[in-house]
Amino acid sequence: MKVLVTVKEVAEAADDFEIDGLDIASEYLEYDLNEWDEYAVEAAVQLQEAGHADEVVSVTIGPERTEETVRMALAKGVDRAVRVWDDDIAAAGLLDVDAKARLLEAVVAEEEPDLVLTGVQANDDGFGATGVSLAERIGFEWAAVVNDLELEGEVAKVHRELEGGVEEHTEVDLPAVLTIQTGINEPRYASLRGIRQAQSKEIAPKTLADLGLDASAVESSFTMTAMYEPETESDATIFEGDAETTAAELATVLREKGVGAE
Repeated sequence: MKVLVTVKEVAEAADDFEIDGLDIASEYLEYDLNEWDEYAVEAAVQLQEAGHADEVVSVTIGPERTEETVRMALAKGVDRAVRVWDDDIAAAGLLDVDAKARLLEAVVAEEEPDLVLTGVQANDDGFGATGVSLAERIGFEWAAVVNDLELEGEVAKVHRELEGGVEEHTEVDLPAVLTIQTGINEPRYASLRGIRQAQSKEIAPKTLADLGLDASAVESSFTMTAMYEPETESDATIFEGDAETTAAELATVLREKGVGAE
């Protein structure tokens, strides 16, 4: 069985940053593997270690810079990776859910996996719908927000986290797409040996043409028109001084607000 796991490099902005056009200036950004995808990677590697999977392949959509992040997934046990990018994708700007699903659909057609794992959502855009949208496009069964997973033959037995703290126990026939929730496992740290081995593992670059697509595949009805840091409106009071002084000042304010008054 082959498992395909989607991974995404996400950016985290520094506490103080500046906006450059329609994005945060690059010098204020730090890049890392999306948190939810770390759990999906761990789930995939555990399936291989348990003898359910013969191969684990990761796929990411991103420029060459993302290979450093992808190497971390390889260092944790992923066998090889596919990276999709070209000038047309770069020029498209914001990739919405449909665009991402179209690109991933083409990779699925090439790789022919039995199981696709994605993170529930991404730290940056928070779309949270790519996995389900992909399942619809490729005609796979699916389950979202999976926080427990067992495979028995051609069936995935899953627990799903629903609204209001409700959990659903269900079975999904393979091939399937599962979106993985944080907490399903404990993502491992990349060992020194794994990091060294990751340097020789394949990351295959793919363009739209390689996947049989053209620029229309990344066309979107979404357009980013502006980015700005919202103004904060706060009447917070900051007390300065030692503990005794600040405690007395706080007590005075609370009494004035009627807190503790009879």
